[in-house]
Amino acid sequence: MKETKADLILHPVRMKILQTLASGRRKTVQQIAEQLTEVPQATLYRHLKKLLEAKVIEVVDENQVRGTVEKVYALPQNNQLLSREEVLNAGPDEHLNYFIRFLGSVLMNFEEYIRQPKYDFEKDMVSFRMATLYASDEEYSEFIKKYVELITPLLQNEPATNRKKRTITNILTTQNNSAEGNTNERPDD
Repeated sequence: MKETKADLILHPVRMKILQTLASGRRKTVQQIAEQLTEVPQATLYRHLKKLLEAKVIEVVDENQVRGTVEKVYALPQNNQLLSREEVLNAGPDEHLNYFIRFLGSVLMNFEEYIRQPKYDFEKDMVSFRMATLYASDEEYSEFIKKYVELITPLLQNEPATNRKKRTITNILTTQNNSAEGNTNERPDD
């Protein structure tokens, strides 16, 4: 079976690489490796090659360094990993497969955290929770807009000694109301 673009992107190592390049960042292999210390260098090069071949990332600059060429990578200017059509044309089984792979990377991220010699949920401000909201499309749209406004400046931050890497995972779903109106009853009730 041919690997789709979503399959390619949703690999845990490739997702980590893409996160290092998010928000318009430009990085060399060495800079990416410094952020992804858990990824062996040969593995990093292999996944960068796959992302390049699929045009998910691009080389935006080349620097001469002691007789070799150091490439600088970035996300393409359109910064759209999956097109609207690719998302809309995926069937239920494909979406479920993508979601399971996404959850696998979330699980790996959490496991990395709890496998540290010392971790402290309270001190590290770590949590996981699920909240159910009731909102009109307009209220929900406003919520998303404010959330994006809050998170965007932090996405621009580069790693620094006074900053901890923190991961926020978003999963937004909607349960459609029945055709008869706004009801919380299941169809078979």
